[in-house]
Parts: sequence; structure tokens; C-alpha cells
Amino acid sequence: MASSTTIAAAPDVRVAKHTRRKIALRLLPFVFILYITNYLDRTSVAYAAIGMSRTLGFSDRVFGLGAGIFFLSYVALQIPGALMVERRSARRCISVIMIVWGLLTVLTGLVHTPGQLYGARLLLGAAEAGFFPGVIVYLSHWFIREDRAKAGSNFMAAIPLSFIVGSPLAGWILGHPWLGVDGWRWLFVLEGMPAVLLGGVAFFFLTDRPREAAWLAPEERQWIEQTLEDEKPVTKQKITVWQALGYGPVWLLAGVAFLEYFVFYTVAFWLPTIFKRESGFSDVRVGLLGTLPYVAALIAMLINGWHSDKTGERRWHSAVPQFIAAIALLGLLTLPSSTPVLVTLFAMLCVIHAFLASFWAMPTELLSDSAAAAAVGLVNALASVAGFAGPFAFGYLNSRTGSYSSGFALMMLCAVASGLLVLRVPAARSRALAESSPS
Repeated sequence: MASSTTIAAAPDVRVAKHTRRKIALRLLPFVFILYITNYLDRTSVAYAAIGMSRTLGFSDRVFGLGAGIFFLSYVALQIPGALMVERRSARRCISVIMIVWGLLTVLTGLVHTPGQLYGARLLLGAAEAGFFPGVIVYLSHWFIREDRAKAGSNFMAAIPLSFIVGSPLAGWILGHPWLGVDGWRWLFVLEGMPAVLLGGVAFFFLTDRPREAAWLAPEERQWIEQTLEDEKPVTKQKITVWQALGYGPVWLLAGVAFLEYFVFYTVAFWLPTIFKRESGFSDVRVGLLGTLPYVAALIAMLINGWHSDKTGERRWHSAVPQFIAAIALLGLLTLPSSTPVLVTLFAMLCVIHAFLASFWAMPTELLSDSAAAAAVGLVNALASVAGFAGPFAFGYLNSRTGSYSSGFALMMLCAVASGLLVLRVPAARSRALAESSPS
């Protein structure tokens, strides 16, 4: 009897392994490229600030507000964007979002005044709002719990890689005006057009659900659908969207993400300017120097996501990167400033990116279906407020004090607080695990 069970189980193991591999190879490289395109916009703004300050005379306060105001409209449409992906068509939503944001990025290259910059960034935030929460929900439709943090780390590895690729590219474009047009304007044009093109490709390439995947065999579709159903969280009753938005752990996740994103976006927007002012290097050399911290971030993110799935643990894998970042910020406050020290400490600081994969596996493991989509939207919406608050507060403090110290101290407190809070998030318990446990 044991022998027949083994024989019966063997095909299931082969189907599972083949299905997981096929899904990963089909979806992850493409969404990875989409997210690189998305984050090239963040890279372009950080480096365009150097050119804007030269040709338009924008101050740190103007740039901080311009960088941050993006998130006001971005926050407002997070939950609707995530729910549209969950309830309607992910490929249609993602396609439209990319085309619109690509066109608006191109138009940002036409700004001449602070007001125009604020308006362009506000519209761009609205256009991009549904992309990230939509993709997080979309991945939960395809990847089982054992693969979810790895899938998230492979997807979100696009963040540091976009800086690795985008930093030297942006530095080079910045220093090469063409046809009498400043380099920073071409930067927006050249980094907006790929989003338009890839948005069109996404409509035909992505598949909304496993049951619609003609590229999976019938037994593969059946296995992935059944496994995802078995892994849905245990609940005594169906949780509505509104109940999910009032669920305590969701607000705890939102607080964790807000504090981490405060550090995350401040670094993303201000690192090139800090390197430029502290080193005095050329734009191209600053761009090359700016890639090094993100190489460290990429390695840390991939290792952390892999190890989180291997152990099934999420909270400490989210907390430790933030404690490492806090140590780096303490070093920036206390150690003598030099280019090697600055690069080393910013490399440690960018390890905070490793937080993302394990953290974003949590909402879809605590809740399911539309409740999880709403939770992802709410968490990312409130966290993204920090995308406004962080860059603006850092620029404001720098303008008032003439030093980076106050900004670094505030970031350090946020990293420590976020790391401690994430340890209080409850662990998820799947339906399959509950059924296999003794009563």
C-alpha cells in the first residue's frame, strides 16, 4: 500500500515541479522588466534634479516637494488599482497604466517652473498608482506560499537593478545635451518611451489566471489552482473588503511600511545629490559611484527572499535589513566623511531593500482574494505617503540646518521603529496546515 502511494505521488511531484518552474520562467522575467521600467522613472527624477538645479535654479525645497508630491495622487488610487486587478483583468490594467505613465514621464521633460514640475509629478503619481499593488496581487494568483518571497525578491530586484543600470545611464545622458535641449529633458523622454512600448506588449503577453493559461497543461492548471486554494488563510467567516481595511494586523503592516519607505525613498531621491556635493565628481562619475550601493542591495534582496522561503519565516527577514540600515545611518552621523566611507555606509543603508520581498509576502498570506487586494492597496497607500514625507522632510531639514545630520537621525529612528514593529505582525496559518493539524 505504501508502495502504491509512492507511485501515485511521484507524478504529482513532477507536475508540481514542472508547473512551478514553467510559471516562474513565463512571468517573472517579464514583470521584472516592467518594474525596471517603472523604477527608471524614480532614477531619472533623482538625477534630473542635478540638471534642474543648474538650468532652472530649483532649490532643495522645490526638488524635495517635486519628488514627494508624486505620492499624493499615487496614494489616493492604490486600493482601487489593487481591486481592479483582483476583480477584473490584470493584463488590461497593467497595460493601460504603463502606457499612460510612459507618456506622462515624457511630458515631464517639458517643465520650466516649479508649478509645472508639481503638476507633472501629481499626474504621474495618479497614473502609476495601481501598478505595484496590482502586480503584488497578480503574483499571488500564480505563486504558492513556498515560492512567494522568492517571486517577490526576483520581481523587486528590479529596484536596485534599475539604479545599477539607470544611474550611469542617467549620469551620461545628463552630461550630453542634444539639438540644443538639456540632457535632463532627454532623460525623461528616453526613460518614458519603453513604458509605452512594454505596456502594449503586456496586453498580449500576460495571462490573468491559471485557468486561462493555454501555455499550461490541463493537469498543471488543476494542480496550481488547487494548491492556491488550499493555501488560502483560515478564517471563521468570509472577510469583506471593509472588514479587511479595519483588521488590526493590516494597519500594523501599514505602519511598518510607512517607516521603512520613509528611509527607502529618501535614499532613492537624495543619494545622487549627496554624492555630487560630497565628492565634487562629474555627473558621469557620480552616476557610476551611485551604482555600488545598489549592487549590495540587489545581492541582499535575492539572498533574503530565498532564505525567507526556505525557512518559511517572514518577520525577522523583514526586520534585520532595517537594523543594518540603522547602523549605517549611525555611521553617517558619527564617522568622518570621505568618499570611500560614504559609499560603504550607503551600501549598508541600501541593504534595507532586502526588506521588501519577505514583507510583501505577508498581506496575501494573512488574507485572501479581494480582502488581500484591499489590504495590499491600503498598506502601499499609507506607506507611499512616506514617499512624499521622506524626501520633502530631508530637503526641508537640510535647507534649515545646512547639514544632513538631522535628516540622517530621523531616518535612523524610522528604521529602528519599523524593524521592531514588524516583529509584532502575527504569523499566517494556511487552510491546508489547519486541516492537517490535530484539533
